[in-house]
Amino acid sequence: MAKNFKQTGRYIDVAAPTGGVTSGDLVKVGQIFGVAQVSAAEGEAVALDTEGVHEVPAASSVVIAAGDALFWDVADGNFNKSAAGNHYLGIAVGPSANGVTTVDIRLNGAMPAAAGA
Repeated sequence: MAKNFKQTGRYIDVAAPTGGVTSGDLVKVGQIFGVAQVSAAEGEAVALDTEGVHEVPAASSVVIAAGDALFWDVADGNFNKSAAGNHYLGIAVGPSANGVTTVDIRLNGAMPAAAGA
């Protein structure tokens, strides 16, 4: 293993943002996006899973199929298939029918700039 190896990068430790976090929360710190693994008060260290598969909120009016690219709508706080103004964050690993408010996503490990921005 390389002498300068630090970690695999799936879990990234960050300071919990304003208001703190609850285990399972979707958390954005700069361009890092992940799911909080534990609850933490503001400023405390919290591990974010940046690559795993998690159940996340989905727009209830969107039909999602396994393999669809998913985008996070910051304003609405959910995932959909629209790239316009949203952030690509991963791939659906299962379907989510019209009226369903969650979807399973495999996170892509980073939060690129909003599409079309």
